[in-house]
Amino acid sequence: MSVELVRIDALGRALDIECAWVGAGDPAAPLVVWLHEGLGSLSMWRDFPERACRAAGLRGLVWSRPGYGRSTPRPHDERWAPDFMHRQAREVLPALLRALRVEGRYHLVGHSDGGSIALLHAAAFPERVERLAVLAPHVFVEPVSVASIAATRRHYLDTAERPDGLHAKLARHHADVESAFWGWNDIWLDPRFLDWNLEAEVAAIRAPVLAIQGTDDEYGTMAQIHRIAAALRSEGQCRCLALPNCGHSPHRDRPDDVIAALAGFFTGLQE
Repeated sequence: MSVELVRIDALGRALDIECAWVGAGDPAAPLVVWLHEGLGSLSMWRDFPERACRAAGLRGLVWSRPGYGRSTPRPHDERWAPDFMHRQAREVLPALLRALRVEGRYHLVGHSDGGSIALLHAAAFPERVERLAVLAPHVFVEPVSVASIAATRRHYLDTAERPDGLHAKLARHHADVESAFWGWNDIWLDPRFLDWNLEAEVAAIRAPVLAIQGTDDEYGTMAQIHRIAAALRSEGQCRCLALPNCGHSPHRDRPDDVIAALAGFFTGLQE
């Protein structure tokens, strides 16, 4: 996998975005854009996008959002607002696609915050998104999410100096760990974020949706994907898949099952 930095203009400034192409080498193959979790990056997907794209005959675009991976870090004095995912969906991703000269329709796969961004992007650009799959997405704030994110904050601080701590683990994937961690953690624990809700935006989605949730997810419950299905207007538009013995990262906990589900969904075999 060859990783490159692409310059875009978004969020009011020039940004360098880390990205890579995976899967089918044919530029005419259907494209799927991958959107990582709140502490994720291009490298934290590991080989999962490659495996999933190969299984479905897709070409994949994997990238790190601003503040993550080797993309432009978040300025340390900048605090994200409750609309930060809306801006990623409506400003950053379109700017990246323009810079890469991506035309026509494409699929989306998003995990956690990336799943929320995928939903927002599909709602804002219905003419561009063919299908989307979301893994452990958030469409509203649950007490379990806030409690787990607060626990992650304590763990990050308590293990900051340890070689096996969370800071050290994140440093393998982010050029600026403080940028990645605090951008995500601060806004999720901001009292203004408690009323955050995407159900009205989800109702505008016209593409088929595959929503996957682990039954043991420590950051969210099955209510997240059930509310997505309820918000969509077309009967059968959303397929919900609950995976037992699976936490917040279905692609890591149950990779073969997720790849099979994605391949069937994107090739139209599972409607």
